[in-house]
Amino acid sequence: MEHTYQVAGIDVHKSMLAVVISDAAREGEFRFQRRKFGTTASELRALREWFQQQGVREAAMESTAQYWKPVWQELEGSCELVLAQAFSNRAPRGRKRDFADAERLLRRHVAGELIVSFVPDPQQRLWRTLTRGRHQLTRDRVRLHSQVESLLEDARIKLSGCVSDLLGVSSRRMLHGLAKGERDAAVLAAMADPGLRASAEQLQDALRAAATMNPMHRELLGLFLTRLELIERQIETLKGYIATALSGHEDAVQRLAEVPGYGIDSVQQVIAEVGASAATFASPGELASWVGVCPGREESAEISKNNRSPKGNCMMRRVLNQVANAAVKSKGSAFQNLYRRLVPRLGHNKAIWAVAHRLCRLTWKILHQAARYIEYGERTNPKAVRKRANKLLRDLKALGYRVQITPSNPAVPEV
Repeated sequence: MEHTYQVAGIDVHKSMLAVVISDAAREGEFRFQRRKFGTTASELRALREWFQQQGVREAAMESTAQYWKPVWQELEGSCELVLAQAFSNRAPRGRKRDFADAERLLRRHVAGELIVSFVPDPQQRLWRTLTRGRHQLTRDRVRLHSQVESLLEDARIKLSGCVSDLLGVSSRRMLHGLAKGERDAAVLAAMADPGLRASAEQLQDALRAAATMNPMHRELLGLFLTRLELIERQIETLKGYIATALSGHEDAVQRLAEVPGYGIDSVQQVIAEVGASAATFASPGELASWVGVCPGREESAEISKNNRSPKGNCMMRRVLNQVANAAVKSKGSAFQNLYRRLVPRLGHNKAIWAVAHRLCRLTWKILHQAARYIEYGERTNPKAVRKRANKLLRDLKALGYRVQITPSNPAVPEV
């Protein structure tokens, strides 16, 4: 009797795949076929050929570190793929086995119990690789900045207290002089630009310990500066690659960059994460839920004990948090007004998170609906005016007053 197996479960490891297949339409108990495969190119090709022979139409796998990616790329296009979060396929304690995990993954996929991750198309995955790589290099530069400052403090060089940017143009000239063996504080101070906020006397005092600086400190400083130059060259190279990769979506980049708080770098990171049109998300609420920037709800007996935001895409959360902090500093913007209204009641962190939520929904509208940002500034929202007036009216009536509201400005709507 010929069987058509349509569903597969794959337990992914670094060097081994535990694969089971079964017929999703079969009633009663599942009947599994089990096979092990390696993760080399030839083994993955054999897996794809086996799936085609058995008629597999759907395959579910766990998002195990980065090891799922070669499997996904090999099977992409040959069957419908599902990437499940490993947390949603946990085994009972002490009951974890490879094929049992794959079988449980298949059953839960058929029952619709898995939490599925969003996997973009190959082009967007390349965008993510580029933008995340640039972000990692930026973090490396920040870490290197701290290492240079720590080294200077260890050598009793107090340069960071005299300049606003320790890795700026003037500072870097003085640091290169230190690394090359210069001991005269006056010579080092003369390398700074005349417009530096610190005077020549202050710089000489900060650099006085250069005369007794340990040779090994100078060697380490030279290594740090060499690594810094390499990181900055790589960042610039990646910026060029990202601009080339997104050259077909310049209109989306420009429209989103018009929003207060956004810059070209942050816009590129957002588009790499959600796509140039955010087509995967049907509504702004879905995008906010996926990012994890919306209020959560943990309800029991119709009582929500915790409204903490759910977990989501960490890259988008970081970018939106940075954009929100920049947007509330944009004078006269709607986001600054929103922040000022919320911060007395919620505090800084929650107010910023509320602004990030608003930015996330606005991002969906601009990308998905091809809209442009319009700055309303301090213009009052008529709906908010009516809501506030109704509340004041109820409060006055509760105190025993009879009140009739008449707007003094014809532009203000009546309640």
